[in-house]
Amino acid sequence: MLFTHFLDRGATYGADEQCMVDGDRSWTYREAQVFTYRVANTLRALGHGPGTHAAVLSTNSAVSFLCAFGFHRANVTWIPANPNSAFDDTRHVLGQFECTVLFFHSGYREMVDKLRAELPGLKLLVCLDQEIGDIPSLEQWLAGADATPLDLPSDREDLAVLMPTGGTTGRSKGVMLTQRVLYNFLAGYMVSFTYEAGERPVVMVAAPLTHAAGMMSLAALARGGSVVILPGADVGLMLDTIETHRVTEFFLPPTVVYRMLDHPGIEERDFSSVRYFAYAAAPMSLDKLKRALTVFGPCMAQFFGQSEAPAMCTWLAPQDHWVDGEIAPDEVLTSCGYPTPFIELKILDDAGHEVPSGEPGEVCIRGDMVTPGYYRDEQTTAVTLVGGWLHTGDVGWLDGGGRLHLVDRKKDMIISGGLNIYPQEIEQVIWGHPAVQDCAVIGIPDEDWGERVTAVLELNSGAQITEDEIIALCKDRLGSVKTPKRVDITGSLPRSSAGKVLKRELRDHYWTGLERKIH
Repeated sequence: MLFTHFLDRGATYGADEQCMVDGDRSWTYREAQVFTYRVANTLRALGHGPGTHAAVLSTNSAVSFLCAFGFHRANVTWIPANPNSAFDDTRHVLGQFECTVLFFHSGYREMVDKLRAELPGLKLLVCLDQEIGDIPSLEQWLAGADATPLDLPSDREDLAVLMPTGGTTGRSKGVMLTQRVLYNFLAGYMVSFTYEAGERPVVMVAAPLTHAAGMMSLAALARGGSVVILPGADVGLMLDTIETHRVTEFFLPPTVVYRMLDHPGIEERDFSSVRYFAYAAAPMSLDKLKRALTVFGPCMAQFFGQSEAPAMCTWLAPQDHWVDGEIAPDEVLTSCGYPTPFIELKILDDAGHEVPSGEPGEVCIRGDMVTPGYYRDEQTTAVTLVGGWLHTGDVGWLDGGGRLHLVDRKKDMIISGGLNIYPQEIEQVIWGHPAVQDCAVIGIPDEDWGERVTAVLELNSGAQITEDEIIALCKDRLGSVKTPKRVDITGSLPRSSAGKVLKRELRDHYWTGLERKIH
């Protein structure tokens, strides 16, 4: 199945039903289909098909998302370029991934001018909203376009998406997502986010469409639902949208969940329509999760995955967050759920042997939802996909109930005095302090211990805290070995567009100029 088949399946429930909402503009399924046919036919007429790689540089919008559907309908591979990335990162992604077609919003005009000068491989440029010099507007480019439906043959191993990795550990790599991978991702999603026959989901997309939020909306379309697209994660706008459109599901990273919880009057808002409020992409504070369960009700849900095995590797359903009407025990809430039906998940040691239940090791995944590798990067593919298993780089363990618990990223582990220290355990304690909005624990240079445990804090507005308070809190809960030896406060932690704290950037600040760097 092609990416676009999920849109076409939704149209069978009613071509004149609402498909997408973007501000004051609403699209029916019929209108969405016709638009994507016109984009695809114009691309094909210009000789763009299999082997062409195309991107859209734009903030969230229905037009930009439907252009991606048009790419797929022409069997063109979509590069979900992050609109929030710096120029150097965008140039790297488009250059390394051999992008030849670029659609963009005029707000990115200066960046596109620079990209055009440095990337001679860009052959076709189209501006979504206006004509710019010799670059046509989308309306001009589509003038007279053929709206005849396309039904192009495809193979399950055709390259559908070249997904840039998050860049948390270095330059983005191109994860190859085939039609097979996407189909299995959507299958896993749809057996987890369940609806009765005939129910039509209403999905709010506030996180970038180029990441999990965009992929997740495909399931709603396949059910004949509607996708309400917001330009960004503005808390007030999201809350109004949930109530106005009776939103049934949405996804946000923990950092945005925290902002929602701090929004004035949050307890008086109406969340009765919400079936699934999914949180993922980064660890979540246990204390803030418990408050979210009280504020938002029995709709919180968690999944785990990564670009190489999209999103639905594990699932902690809304009902798993509760036991007999009470919030579930901490040992359940700190897990990221049960392996989903379409993957195999094992915890392996460094020698590739499975470890017993309760013991930590690397989380490894196998199945049809796993990427075949990285684009034109055989070396990284060889060390990541070993013996049929995707080595995720995450350290975790399985409890007696089969739930996965993540300990930390292997590369984030701190080695101090010869002891392995996992930052996430320390962060969980610090998150519980009412003054702390978010935090990151890293290792910084220490002549005696190799690395010194250091906490970098982002505080709630108007809050104050001392280093001694944090140290005392951690020592009481964790003992002296894991307690931070230094506490720094920053205005905001560096984050990726998916909401993950970029610990690499934090560490670079402390390790600059030293020969040995731990990443």
